[in-house]
Amino acid sequence: MIDNLALAISHGLMLLAAWLLLKRPDLDDDPDLDTEDAPPPSTKKKDRPHA
Repeated sequence: MIDNLALAISHGLMLLAAWLLLKRPDLDDDPDLDTEDAPPPSTKKKDRPHA
């Protein structure tokens, strides 16, 4: 039988790792969007020719 303490420790460490990764300040930083000269990405779907 799996010990509840082992489950709590492993899940707690995974939760801590996810929380620390989500708190990183560079998570929201996109270096490709730093240039003001670049046009915004297109949201329209391009028409593809039908076969």
